[in-house]
Amino acid sequence: MPKEEFKSGFVAIIGKPNVGKSTILNFLLKEKIAIVSPKPETTRDNVQGIITTEKFQIVFVDTPGIHQPHLPLGKQIVKKARSSLSGADLLLVVMEATSGICEEDKRLLDLVRNTEIKSILLINKVDAVKKSRLLPIIEDLSVNYTFLDIIPISALSGDNMDIVKDKVLENLSAGEKYYPDGQVTDKDIKFRISETIREKVLFLTRQEVPHSIAVLIEEMAQRQDKDIMNIRACIYVERDSQKAIIIGKKGSMIKEIGSTARPEIEALVGKKVFLALWVKVLKNWRKDPRALDMLGF
Repeated sequence: MPKEEFKSGFVAIIGKPNVGKSTILNFLLKEKIAIVSPKPETTRDNVQGIITTEKFQIVFVDTPGIHQPHLPLGKQIVKKARSSLSGADLLLVVMEATSGICEEDKRLLDLVRNTEIKSILLINKVDAVKKSRLLPIIEDLSVNYTFLDIIPISALSGDNMDIVKDKVLENLSAGEKYYPDGQVTDKDIKFRISETIREKVLFLTRQEVPHSIAVLIEEMAQRQDKDIMNIRACIYVERDSQKAIIIGKKGSMIKEIGSTARPEIEALVGKKVFLALWVKVLKNWRKDPRALDMLGF
């Protein structure tokens, strides 16, 4: 009996902002690889999540939301999302059931149609709508677009996510391993720590702050006398008013950001962490090419 061929490939998860792409990645990996928040445009970079077994290696690529950008930062983010298409063997195109088929979705679907890459459509958040509202959406998409499959899912509860993984495997070809066994993401530890801190800022601060923040890890050093990692990170904002919000009254907000981020960071580094957070104003950094370069965009 011939040996079963090893399968592998890159699977890009694409969609407009805030449709649940990062939640899908984390559910498939059964590990938190990408940060999530209720705020649109949380994801700013392509983040790979890698599943490896004896029979296959799937490299899922979580991408920023594809939208019409206005600032240089937004243009860089969308450029990264679009770049994921060029190396993809398969696309998971994500829409949300709650909003129906909007203009952003139509632009995305036209983009997908022009790539000629095999694609599976996932309609997320189906647990939030009635079936009678969902069926016309599926029928419309079936008639007007060509997908390998259309799968209604809930990434939050896991509904039909096993079907998604099976369909991905079914449509991947024989190939090689791209990453060694045990590696779960392409991102280094500094990136994951900075994203964890940014996630906590997104959850804890008011609406005016999230899009204006960036986090840079300035120092990571092992203490010589104790099994403790010293980490110093700077949270950059664009205005003094935003700095005041993040620091909070008598430092209450910055302390809460640190205390909620620390346990996740300790899980990442595998040891106790002393986390020092600072806040600096970098005016209009989202429009400044030099600032974008310094912050890794």
